Amino acid sequence: MGIFGRKNETTETTTAAAPAGPDLSAVTGDYTVDPAHTTLGFVARHAMVTNVKGSFTDFTGELHLDGSDPAKSTANFDVQMASIDTGNADRDGHLKSADFFKIDEFPTMTFRSTSAESLGGDDYRITGDLTILGTTKPLSIDLEFNGSAKDPFGNERVGFEGKAEILRSEWGLTWNAALETGGVLVSDKIKLNFDISAIKSA
Repeated sequence: MGIFGRKNETTETTTAAAPAGPDLSAVTGDYTVDPAHTTLGFVARHAMVTNVKGSFTDFTGELHLDGSDPAKSTANFDVQMASIDTGNADRDGHLKSADFFKIDEFPTMTFRSTSAESLGGDDYRITGDLTILGTTKPLSIDLEFNGSAKDPFGNERVGFEGKAEILRSEWGLTWNAALETGGVLVSDKIKLNFDISAIKSA
């Protein structure tokens, strides 16, 4: 996942060096994403004038974090497309149909990381292969580390937020309808947003 390394910075002075940054090696390990405290969301422009928000509610995720060397961190997600939820049953049914996700033929969306890097401070970027409708293309996600803590049940947790944008047509999601006033019903650009909590397993 590459999100938990921070550079230790020191400033040379005539008196003493500034204290080093925190040692995040303790977060190194394997984690399981907690679906109850995680959101995998998206936003699409509807009818050129408003946004429709949705999320997927059934998914699994595994992370390997390396606090000393973020580039060695990894992330894998499997998302059940039938769990799409936009707050409207008719719209959800249309998204599951052959016009969009074809869930009978392609029930799962996957992400497999291929690289990770530190962008400085608490900011990181993970790149991987996103597969939708059997089509695999690269996706980069910008992440912000939210911290680590032990919860009241003794679980060691880490949290972070992420965002990305895709053009859905690149994955074969091309259905649309023209508007009388010009433009189309559903935007090609989709904004992705993630709010993730993961529990250390090893």
